[in-house]
Amino acid sequence: MRSDAVTKGMQTAPQRSLFNALGMTEEELERPLVGIVSSHNEIVPGHMNIDKIVEAVKTGVAMAGGTPIVFPAIAVCDGIAMGHVGMKYSLVTRDLIADSTECMATAHQFDALVMVPNCDKNVPGLLMAAARMNIPTVFVSGGPMLAGHVKGQKTSLSSMFEAVGAHAAGKMTAEDVDDYVCNACPTCGSCSGMYTANSMNCLTEAIGMGLQGNGTIPAVYSQRIQLAKHAGMKVMELLEKNIRPRDILTKEAFENALTVDMALGCSTNTMLHLPAIAHEAGVEINLDIANEISERTPNLCHLAPAGHHYMEELNEAGGIYAVMNELMEKGLLHTDLITATGKTVKENISGAANRNPEIIRPLDNPYSEKGGIAVLRGNIAPDSCVVKRSAVVPEMLVHEGPARVFDCEEDAIAAIKGGKIVAGDVVVIRYEGPKGGPGMREMLNPTSAIAGMGLGSSVALITDGRFSGASRGASIGHVSPEAAAGGPIGLIEEGDVIAIDIPANTINVKVSDEVLAERRAKWQPREPKIQTGYLARYAKMVTSADRGAVLEII
Repeated sequence: MRSDAVTKGMQTAPQRSLFNALGMTEEELERPLVGIVSSHNEIVPGHMNIDKIVEAVKTGVAMAGGTPIVFPAIAVCDGIAMGHVGMKYSLVTRDLIADSTECMATAHQFDALVMVPNCDKNVPGLLMAAARMNIPTVFVSGGPMLAGHVKGQKTSLSSMFEAVGAHAAGKMTAEDVDDYVCNACPTCGSCSGMYTANSMNCLTEAIGMGLQGNGTIPAVYSQRIQLAKHAGMKVMELLEKNIRPRDILTKEAFENALTVDMALGCSTNTMLHLPAIAHEAGVEINLDIANEISERTPNLCHLAPAGHHYMEELNEAGGIYAVMNELMEKGLLHTDLITATGKTVKENISGAANRNPEIIRPLDNPYSEKGGIAVLRGNIAPDSCVVKRSAVVPEMLVHEGPARVFDCEEDAIAAIKGGKIVAGDVVVIRYEGPKGGPGMREMLNPTSAIAGMGLGSSVALITDGRFSGASRGASIGHVSPEAAAGGPIGLIEEGDVIAIDIPANTINVKVSDEVLAERRAKWQPREPKIQTGYLARYAKMVTSADRGAVLEII
């Protein structure tokens, strides 16, 4: 046991005196020490209930013969951080979470871990830590929020942001907006659509690191507490069998995750996080594989913001195992892989019933024959960019229009809300990438303003930043290389015609190579917008979005 280094033998007497100070008994120190990484805090709705989940995990660990010990992980609420300088501090926490978890787990020599995350960067950060640490680990999330109800319709956070745009366009009164404020987000939990948090919690289940229901059981259901107890018991089984994260996080498991991603229509942020997790597991993911998988994977689900279904409905329909069982019927999954259940993928999902073919479309009636995410390339994005194809209206899948160029998110929002963006335009927001932001902000405010003002079916937005999973429309992010690194997006000028062809996976500015070369000769790098503290260090170390925005040692 790793914990022998701090609990066994005369040489550990000083350490044992400190365990004694914690009130631990000799009997507890005879058992495996299981670290429970708690993401509980009082600022993120998806995390306010995690203290209850953690207590249930502790019960499960103790029931199975382990000694549970809790330590914390941070988490940012992207919704609260949205639209101001705080969003620069969201993506960057993914690496802080991974690093701090590694430090705590190694310094205290835990034998196994149970990760209890819920929201956007918190889930991938802990998955990165699990892959890096490679000690027996299981995940149990805090669970999704129930959908809200406004004027008899189910709704969610994305509707809230779009309401602000509708108000700016004179299409909604302040009283109407207040109705959304009071009713769009009615419970604790990760926001109720297929946004980044729920996408990653579902893919944690699909990749084999979480138990059945991890991604879909609502936060307020007692079944979530039962799941947490089972997770605590299961980690003891994984420890006994020596099943470790890198046994689970294989190349084939990542292909399974990408396949489920395409079927669900997940957030484009998965295209940042899966490569970063794979990097920690020693697996290389080239984003081109996403298009290969998309070509053969039907899109079976249209959850908000792509449609009007919510996580609670996906859960009732059978959840992730039901989606995977549909995909297995078509031979689209690797099924002989070991998972955190101690069983194979096939053993887990065989017989999982699709209880609502309107929520999980069967293979013979998909929303589309191709998956929910597309990776595009062209002279704007030689190294790729990403769009949530399932959330794009058909008339915007192919689009040409004049570039409306902005060097920060705030300027773009002012132009959109000021009525300066018209049908046909292509809004370009640059210098918002991992280095240029720094921190690669999400652009939910401008995409929601476009949708709220009735321009969602006629205006595209491209950026070297990224999008919330709540964004919809022709929202194309992760443009790589980014402007701050000298990428071609930094050479686009006002009025240039931009051609987007999502079915063909292309994006280009209709300017000759010679003109682009002339512009490049005149281009000058910009000073980072923030030059002190963590963001300054991050900007120096972070790589491009197409590589998952992982950090490299200087």
